[in-house]
Amino acid sequence: MESGFRSTNWQELSFAIVGLGLIGGSYAKALCVLGAKQIIGVERSEATLVQAKELGIIDLGMTAADERLAQADVVICAIYPEAIANFIKSNVANFKKDVLITDVAGIKNNMIAEVQAVLPPGMEFISGHPMAGRQSSGLGMADAAIFHNANYIIVPEKGNSEAAIVWLETFAKALGCKSTVRVTPEEHDRTIAFTSNLPHVTAVALMDSASYSEKTKYFVAGSFRDGTRVADINPELWCALFLANKDKVADEIDKYMEQLELWRRALRAGDGETMKELMRTSAARRKELY
Repeated sequence: MESGFRSTNWQELSFAIVGLGLIGGSYAKALCVLGAKQIIGVERSEATLVQAKELGIIDLGMTAADERLAQADVVICAIYPEAIANFIKSNVANFKKDVLITDVAGIKNNMIAEVQAVLPPGMEFISGHPMAGRQSSGLGMADAAIFHNANYIIVPEKGNSEAAIVWLETFAKALGCKSTVRVTPEEHDRTIAFTSNLPHVTAVALMDSASYSEKTKYFVAGSFRDGTRVADINPELWCALFLANKDKVADEIDKYMEQLELWRRALRAGDGETMKELMRTSAARRKELY
């Protein structure tokens, strides 16, 4: 299904951002840089809307979406994954007839199919996930530069037009992302369990270790600092993400424990050759990433 607007002249397009936290606020700031025709903010917190208006990053603010949402050519859902489908279902009548809707959710599950099932012909939902973030949350931490050199994951499904997918890829590059990749929902969730969920679990586990003491801070250098950087996380958000992807996260923990068991056995046996081989493999793989 082809939609009419598909312009990449950002000054011709109106955007609505649902949720003005770290990511939603960063989209708003980036769209200001791109010179979007209009930026609409949908945010439950009146104080956050006031802050966004004072920053000059939205033109119109709503604590609850209404018929004014139809002004938006593109709607970006930057809210908790479990809230996305409900928001879209509740606002089908408020969307522009050829709207393109996308999201930033870190877990996809069945959400994409659930959303597409309620959209009438002409409206498209293409799920996305910018691999960008910071330790802290909230609009105050938002920054257009958060997208610079980031990767942008796109999760198209049957029914999405090639024109809309290409548009989203072009938009990601305009935000400053260095590359885009198309994957299935299953690929997305399984890979995210490894590259995002597992590192957060590991960081939390390190900080919660029985070895932690009041003297730990005097022994911290780069490796511990880097390894625990993401331990200071939003419990509500990350608990929801972990539980929504629980089987895949548990699978990755199992695989990680297998690697730790190799290290424990090698250490107990004084097997330096095994340890060196494990390190050679990890070093080669790390070099492939950067």
